[in-house]
Amino acid sequence: METTDLVLAILHHLLAFVLAGIIAAEFVLVRAELSPATVKRLAVIDRHYGLIALAIILIGAGRVVWGLKGWEFYVYNWVFWAKMACFAAVGLLSIMPTMRFIGWNRQAGTDAGFRVPEAELAEVRARIRTEALVFLLIPIFAAAMARGYGL
Repeated sequence: METTDLVLAILHHLLAFVLAGIIAAEFVLVRAELSPATVKRLAVIDRHYGLIALAIILIGAGRVVWGLKGWEFYVYNWVFWAKMACFAAVGLLSIMPTMRFIGWNRQAGTDAGFRVPEAELAEVRARIRTEALVFLLIPIFAAAMARGYGL
């Protein structure tokens, strides 16, 4: 059981760092005007975002079920639920940028002269900035939870 808990914790943390890197990459890539190559790169990176988020959810559920702390630790811990609310908020905030990246990639693929509309790009920048800020709360809640806060 200890080995299972350790492996799940390691995978969970590594994937969280990967997700943070993906958000950072999107943040950096949308700062300037987007070329068709950058639009394609964003679409590919964003696909990985979804896969990594799904893996975090699955492994996190595994930690709740098979981890050493037991499901009761999580279910009755308000800090855990605050962390989950932040994760859900980040996911919801990512929907609009994902839809834009898909749309822009399609348009760039069919129109060599396609340029991302500035208003749409500004909206995506704001969403990703907000995603990054909310994401910063997740490790704060995780550290508090690991130290017994919220019980």
